[in-house]
Amino acid sequence: MKIIDEGVNLRDFEAWSDAVDTKERIIEEGKEDEFESLIDEMYPEGISSVHLNDLLWFESDWIYETLGITDEEEEEE
Repeated sequence: MKIIDEGVNLRDFEAWSDAVDTKERIIEEGKEDEFESLIDEMYPEGISSVHLNDLLWFESDWIYETLGITDEEEEEE
């Protein structure tokens, strides 16, 4: 994954606001490499830090679904 503004990976990316929760969940679930590959595929020229943060913040449901991260409450039902 290439962040245009910073050139860092997800773990080193300094997310802000609600994007922090999504970033941490991706890492906790062990899906960091999968997420970075997804971003590389979607944005081959790289992605700005603001755009990446917005994806993490506003598209968390889509990200979780795409990466196969399920809500623990859903699994219990």
